[in-house]
Amino acid sequence: MSRVPLSVLDLATVREGHDSADALRGTTEVARAADELGYQRFWVAEHHNMPAVASTSPPVLIAHLAANTRRIRVGSGGVMLPNHMPFVVAEQFALLEALHPGRIDLGIGRAPGTDQATAAALRGVSPHLTVEQFPDHLSMVLALLGDERVTPERLGRLRATPAARSFPEVWMLGSSTYGAQVAAALGLPFCYAYHFAMGGDLDAAVRLYRSGFTPSPRFPEPHLMVSASVLAAETTEEAHYLAGPSRVMAMSLRTGRLGPIVSPETAAAADLSDLDLSVLPGTQYAGTAEEVVAGLDALVERTGAAELMLAGAVYDPATRRESLARVAKAWGL
Repeated sequence: MSRVPLSVLDLATVREGHDSADALRGTTEVARAADELGYQRFWVAEHHNMPAVASTSPPVLIAHLAANTRRIRVGSGGVMLPNHMPFVVAEQFALLEALHPGRIDLGIGRAPGTDQATAAALRGVSPHLTVEQFPDHLSMVLALLGDERVTPERLGRLRATPAARSFPEVWMLGSSTYGAQVAAALGLPFCYAYHFAMGGDLDAAVRLYRSGFTPSPRFPEPHLMVSASVLAAETTEEAHYLAGPSRVMAMSLRTGRLGPIVSPETAAAADLSDLDLSVLPGTQYAGTAEEVVAGLDALVERTGAAELMLAGAVYDPATRRESLARVAKAWGL
């Protein structure tokens, strides 16, 4: 059976009793495993001031991961554009593309990736870094990275790199219909963040993206990727046990009680009785490889996605590598 390509999203998760260096080593090991297993992309997120997430600077981490892998595409899932001036983002990713031609993705998001106080610390008092300017800043990044639809006069003398031979692939990310409509209007590939957006926007976002898609020079047809949180283990019971930390992490995000990701033992002892677990899915597809693949097949059938991206917050990077290996084998990578 021919299935769509699979990719991996990673947060460089910091676990209890460990530090950021441990988290980054774990992410590097997971990236190498994904490369060897045949996954198509390995993306890292941008989050700030969060005790459980060491992925604060995607360009820095991407450079390291691309240098430590062989063929997998490496990128951002995503860079939160309102935190950065567009010329800086374009320069960073043009440089990454020059270092690793044909292997760099720039996924762009509109959310801050943090709380409002931290966002203010990132942006300072600049009147040029606001959510309202997102469409204009996105078009500037596209132009600086080779999109010829923006007139040269607008760019003036700006060049993201002195002599580009190739450009990174730019994606629009989103967990609402807004991102879908932006991607459609600009003719960009779109990744819907279903791994944390369990509400009713998925079907509407997919419909709006496809119906409103305007062909672009690089993408004459819509190209949809959907992310999902996945954990495959030897048994269903073991998978649910290992997924426990992701539920506690989801609870922490909702209640503001942030901390490093806890162990499965700690998660099993946590009192979640007062919470509606249906809104704290943590891991959406947890089970044997066959059970996970059945869920992913259904997600592709539902959305018509051309690719899937697998997220998953787990305590031990070894657990993540083993899960990815099981899914890869069952999927037929």
